[in-house]
Amino acid sequence: MPNTRAAAGVLLLALAAACGRGAEQTPEQAKDVATDKAAGRVTVWAMGEEGKALGEFVKGFEAANPGIKVEVTPMGWDVAHDKITSAIAGNATPDVSMIGSTWSGELAKTGALDPTPGNLFDKAAFFPGAWQTVDVGGTAYGVPWYVETRVLYYRKDQAEKAGVSAPKTWAELTAFARALKEKGGAAKGFNQAFTEGAAWQEALPLIWSAGGEIVKDGAYTFDTPEAVTGLKQYASLFQQKLAPNDTPRGAFPQNFIKGEVGGFFSGPWMVGVLENDGGAGFGDKIELAPYPKGPVSATSFVGGSDLAVFKKAQNRDAAWKLISWLTEPKVQADWYTKVKALPAVQAAWEESALAGDARLKVFGEQLKDAKTPPPFPTWEQVAKVLETELEKLALGKSTPEQTAKAIQQQAETIGTGL
Repeated sequence: MPNTRAAAGVLLLALAAACGRGAEQTPEQAKDVATDKAAGRVTVWAMGEEGKALGEFVKGFEAANPGIKVEVTPMGWDVAHDKITSAIAGNATPDVSMIGSTWSGELAKTGALDPTPGNLFDKAAFFPGAWQTVDVGGTAYGVPWYVETRVLYYRKDQAEKAGVSAPKTWAELTAFARALKEKGGAAKGFNQAFTEGAAWQEALPLIWSAGGEIVKDGAYTFDTPEAVTGLKQYASLFQQKLAPNDTPRGAFPQNFIKGEVGGFFSGPWMVGVLENDGGAGFGDKIELAPYPKGPVSATSFVGGSDLAVFKKAQNRDAAWKLISWLTEPKVQADWYTKVKALPAVQAAWEESALAGDARLKVFGEQLKDAKTPPPFPTWEQVAKVLETELEKLALGKSTPEQTAKAIQQQAETIGTGL
């Protein structure tokens, strides 16, 4: 199968050269928006379940703004990236589009995104890690719309049987996984991702929690002592047979529902998956807890989706007015009730729809200290490198030191793309 994402990256770099944007460019100046004059049609591309629900949801915006009509085109995440890059190449972009939280850098590199108007948004209103996803070289392109972060899921019944509570440190996590396996009935211990595109999202929090950074002075830094410390923690559960490294693709999360594994790290969507697939009463067996603390912190990964306006937008003022409405705290809370997408705006968590949910509180607290990968145009390529090398580490085919070195060498070859 051809690497379409890599090919798209090459296209984007070529487009960037054509647009005259290089590493030496200073931050772009955003233009204010006159929302009081906004009217007309706004075209929007949106992905996944959010894309399916958005068309109906924005009728509330249209009712409050009778001079504006919003047309939403839903699409799958599997085709969205390439569709957007093709639209940029063909000067056929919509007014607004959802973009993945790691796409801002490569899309901004093309010169196709409109800088975020400062007269509409205050970055302090958003979770800091979420705002990082739109900040490229000191200029914001779009705003965070919804967020997700990883926390610890575990079987409450197995933990009670094993006589353990949620771990608060890495050392306690190891003891917790061992207890679940040896006393709680989770014969295969703890589920830790090493394939299927999820491993890097589990490894990065460990590097960050060890005090490491994967970028310094505008370059990738995966071979630091802190990164090795994080990779050692990642490898340790596999090495001690507390996490299986032979889980068949597609076996998770059924292996958790069956009780074969007693815990894992994942995002907020997994609550609904487990309640639906586990059947009546299974939700009562699930408990959530924050990431265990490493040598320095208990940092998690923040992802989600952003909303951006294109410079070729036919209706810029109305496009930004729509986005401003979608990021109002009450609207964000209402959106959560429709599709369970966690608000990127911190004040929305104080709304009644979210404030009384104990599980949501775990995610809300974790988001205060969650980080995102750098908004580099090449991040998707580097993430693929991480997946390959982390699988080798999980299978015992390399050491943490060798893994860090291999990732660094390939990341340097790929470069930042800026």
